Amino acid sequence: QVQLVESGGGLVQPGGSLRLSCAASGFTLDYYAIGWFRQAPGKEREGVSCISSTGANTYHRDSVKGRFTISRDNAKNTVYLQMNSLKPEDTAVYYCAKAKYRYCSGYGPQQYHYWGQGTQVTVSS
Repeated sequence: QVQLVESGGGLVQPGGSLRLSCAASGFTLDYYAIGWFRQAPGKEREGVSCISSTGANTYHRDSVKGRFTISRDNAKNTVYLQMNSLKPEDTAVYYCAKAKYRYCSGYGPQQYHYWGQGTQVTVSS
């Protein structure tokens, strides 16, 4: 069955870095875009980044542009989210999700149909 497992979260000071990983199994990762989402306490889930099936196209929400980088290694069945210059407002549970298609088409829930369990990222001094 399709599984997505996130890892790499933790507690980091403002200005620090973390790299999240999303390990995929149960499907051919090469054929699908993958998105990263986050949900902070009391807030709605929001899309953070998306990468197309080949990695040729990447997208980031404005608030993380220049700080976050999404990448993938299809040979390792893994998608990454490198997060630098972290801010307290980045604190959230981060989820990866399998898109229905090869290309990123926004962050609407209808575009994604499998989700991981999430990993907590806390940015605090």
